[in-house]
Amino acid sequence: MRKPLRVPLLLLALLSCLLMTPLLSQAEEATGQSATEEPVKVNASTALPALQKRLDSLKQRVSAAKADKQFTILNDDAQKLVAEADKLAVSLTPQLAQVQAQLDVLGPAPAPGTLTETPQVISQRKQLNSSKALLTMQIEQAKAVVVGAQNLSSQIAGLRRDALKTQIALNTGSILGESFWSPVFDPSDKDAARFDEFGTQVSDAWHQAWSEDWRVGSTIYLLLALGIGLFGRRAMDRPLNWVLPRWLPQGRFRRSFLACFTTLSTTLTLGICMQLLCYTFTRLPDTSQWVMEFADQLVELTYFSAVIAGLGIALLSNSHPSWRLPGIADPLAKTLSSFPILLATFIFIFGIIEQLNALVGASIAATLFGNGLAALLVALNCLIAPIRVNRIRRKMSAEGEQTEARSTVAGLIHLVISLTAFVILLALLIGYIPLARFVTFELLWIGLVVCSLYLLIHFVVDLCETVFSPATQTGKILKSTLSLNDRHLSLAATLFSALGKTSLLLMAAVALLNGTFGTTTPMELLIKIAEMWGGKGLEGMNIIPAHAVNSVLCLVIGWYVLRSTRRWLDNDFLPKTNMDRGLRASLVTLFTNVGYVLIIMLTLSMLGIEWNKLAWIVSALSVGIGFGLQEIVKNFISGLILLTERPVKVGDLVSISGVEGDIRRINVRATEIQLGDKSTVIVPNSQLISQNVRNATMGNAQGVATIALTFPLDIDPEQVRNLLLEAYKLHESILENPPPSVSFKELGPSGIVLSVTGYVNSPRMVSSTRSDLLYEILKMLRAAEISLSQTQTMVLEQPVHKLPTEE
Repeated sequence: MRKPLRVPLLLLALLSCLLMTPLLSQAEEATGQSATEEPVKVNASTALPALQKRLDSLKQRVSAAKADKQFTILNDDAQKLVAEADKLAVSLTPQLAQVQAQLDVLGPAPAPGTLTETPQVISQRKQLNSSKALLTMQIEQAKAVVVGAQNLSSQIAGLRRDALKTQIALNTGSILGESFWSPVFDPSDKDAARFDEFGTQVSDAWHQAWSEDWRVGSTIYLLLALGIGLFGRRAMDRPLNWVLPRWLPQGRFRRSFLACFTTLSTTLTLGICMQLLCYTFTRLPDTSQWVMEFADQLVELTYFSAVIAGLGIALLSNSHPSWRLPGIADPLAKTLSSFPILLATFIFIFGIIEQLNALVGASIAATLFGNGLAALLVALNCLIAPIRVNRIRRKMSAEGEQTEARSTVAGLIHLVISLTAFVILLALLIGYIPLARFVTFELLWIGLVVCSLYLLIHFVVDLCETVFSPATQTGKILKSTLSLNDRHLSLAATLFSALGKTSLLLMAAVALLNGTFGTTTPMELLIKIAEMWGGKGLEGMNIIPAHAVNSVLCLVIGWYVLRSTRRWLDNDFLPKTNMDRGLRASLVTLFTNVGYVLIIMLTLSMLGIEWNKLAWIVSALSVGIGFGLQEIVKNFISGLILLTERPVKVGDLVSISGVEGDIRRINVRATEIQLGDKSTVIVPNSQLISQNVRNATMGNAQGVATIALTFPLDIDPEQVRNLLLEAYKLHESILENPPPSVSFKELGPSGIVLSVTGYVNSPRMVSSTRSDLLYEILKMLRAAEISLSQTQTMVLEQPVHKLPTEE
């Protein structure tokens, strides 16, 4: 019974093989392979792990790369990896098609209970299915490598764009070159596609905003934005002009308040206008992510640019020239009226171009074009403004009109702006676009911070003077409520204005050192100050160009703050306290020394110098102290002891090593002593610690005016005593308590010696008082016909012996 069944099965297998032959030939023709030419076989099992390993290695190299040349090489390697992985996927596709064709010839497996296939057919179908699954997985892995390499290439482009901000020494080509203008006349296909895609998304959002469902709301928001932007500031100025003279007291606070209000109103009106305009599109449900991000960046840049425009309008104050804060002549202010608006517009364009390039992932050429064009516009604006100012000033001088009194600081600012603009133009011409972008960023940011600081300092000082003024209502309320006098109010005004200026200077320093273009807010500054107070952010600094600029700014600002604070303590605050002059001088000197040490430490920290790496300097200093610096260190430590223990202080009358005079200054190394002839003796501090020093004024010591006189033996001592006491009592400098006294010092053959003593308030008064008393005593003695004892002179004469004469 089995033989008849085996023959049909063999015949069926032969028939299937005969049918597969022409079908396989058709499959080969379909995949483009000829019968005589075999396709190139690739060992995908070996190639795919190698490609994946190269991709992982590229990612590690990208994370460690910093230079533009490294990013260029890595981008080329990523593009090669994309090509090889894509080639591998293409080579595997015909093999997959061939396997699929063979599976199509075999057909699907028969259902259970139907015709039974031979073991060879079952094995072949199983092998073909395994090959298909393997090829499919390999093709997917190759495509994943392609996608990963493409994403890595885009990431490298983004990192390269970011690196251009710090690689200021990179020559990217002059703005006069053809490559700079290529993004405009010959844009790359990728940039065109990306910007077209972004434009399409913006167009879709525009059409959706004006669709039938959203048309009414879009119209309302658009009209509100236009109304606030065009008429908002004017509507706010009218009530302000009515309120200022009626509510605010007369004084400088009116002009500083007007300047701050002008800046704030300009910022708010333009910012709210842009927010409403962007909300017209961002409120839509189908708005793309690109449009949402672009709208947020647009609002931030609008606020930032509006601050620039508002500061310029407020400081120039062409609508209220009499309330202008800086001393600028009216013709000059009118000439400069358009420049803040133009500068704000260029900054707005600068930010938009940079943010848009980063948003769509534009090429390096497009990024350089945007940075270079924006830097060019800002530099031209900053260069033309000083030129026009100088031209107007020369014209006014030629016509005999009086210009403003130009200070050294104003001239320095004028010179720095002109030189910076020239540096930007020169960098653009010779091809250093990243350098021009960096200098432009620093110029704009420093100018914004300095102008804001100038305006806010005036506002804070004027506010404190107004609040604590005895003539204002607030000052009267404080006097009556807290029982204060005018001196206390003046001291409070000085103290609070100094605290306000110190806080503003601190915020300005943090903004200069850690601010970001167009995104720094007051809240972020406060957070950064708190982080720096806790030491965060100072431990891992490296010396890079930006940090070098920060260290210079820290040194300049720290020196200015220390000098201003020292002047404020010495001239304003401490004189209003009950401290004596010596203690005030000691406090100011000690504060200055500590301040210099802190400034040096902060400057080195900004440079990225770690103190644990300065052990060799400490070792060298220890050796130097042991040999040549021991005297300097000894005098330095002695100076600190003099400032803290205060055995002598500024203003004391001291005597040391035959030198007597007043202490005028106690420095770190030596002390200056002024003699009676106004000359100065410099005494090392160690001598004041190690030697005997007579301090005639320590403990509020009184001066003693003593005069010893010799009288003849035939005088009446009581009469002379009363006369001397009367002379002392009549002098205004002699103190009544303790009273003057006369003592009988000596009785001898030469006469009677009487010594009269009286006390004065200060040892410095002894010399002049004693001179006045001598004049008066001699006059009284002559009136009483009392003479002083004359010195007796004994003359010895030798007798003359006569010679005998001859008789």
